[in-house]
Amino acid sequence: MSKRLNRRDFLKVTALAAGAATATRIAGQAAAEEGAGAGRGPQQWAMVIDQSKCIDCGYCTLACQAHNDINPDIQWTRVDPAGLVDGKDVYLPRPCMHCTKAPCVDVCPVNASYYRADGIVMMDYDRCIGCRYCEVACPYQARSFNWKAFDGPNPAVPDWGQPEVPRRPRGVVEKCSFCYQRIDRGLASGLQPGMDADASPACVAVCPTGARIFGDLNDPASNVSKALKSHVTYRLRESLGTEPRVYYIPADAQAMEG
Repeated sequence: MSKRLNRRDFLKVTALAAGAATATRIAGQAAAEEGAGAGRGPQQWAMVIDQSKCIDCGYCTLACQAHNDINPDIQWTRVDPAGLVDGKDVYLPRPCMHCTKAPCVDVCPVNASYYRADGIVMMDYDRCIGCRYCEVACPYQARSFNWKAFDGPNPAVPDWGQPEVPRRPRGVVEKCSFCYQRIDRGLASGLQPGMDADASPACVAVCPTGARIFGDLNDPASNVSKALKSHVTYRLRESLGTEPRVYYIPADAQAMEG
């Protein structure tokens, strides 16, 4: 008896395989949408960046490098030039956007990218297989690949802080985590992220002009909620439906120094 499939049987098997693959993909998407990133935790952290106050001092990048022990060839948060407003330079600080519907989470085949209950998009570096799907999927270029092990001195330490998390191994993708370790440690000590520097992301705590505001979207009394209520804001590439957790207050020439 022949074990070969005829054309009709082949089409049936192919259809079943395609259906199973589609069901798996849909289930994975549903799981991501139902995860903590959808806003199920009691706190939902977000950042507001006032472009009128950003002076491109670089303090945020250096503090991030130190506290997260980042390879100097990689930046988790950077500041890009964004043109002029009435002849004054405007800058665009760019950390991870911690999207509510993050493409990086959707495409990760091993669940190394995931949502915390408080909305922070995290990386599990033990799970990461270095496929870089998340890096390609991120519309904000917020992820970097570790091409080699970082085993040298960190030039940002100790002037800009001390390392608070382990270095990532070679062959994984890494990114901004909103300094979750500072948030968790601060909350455990009774501190308030966004109000107390030791409980806030390093970039927020170090900013000399107060350009970065951090807080809980679920708390109407938080700095973030107050800033969103009192200012017109925008988010990067909102049309993609990613619902970023980083908001920007557009530059106002009258509010800018110099």
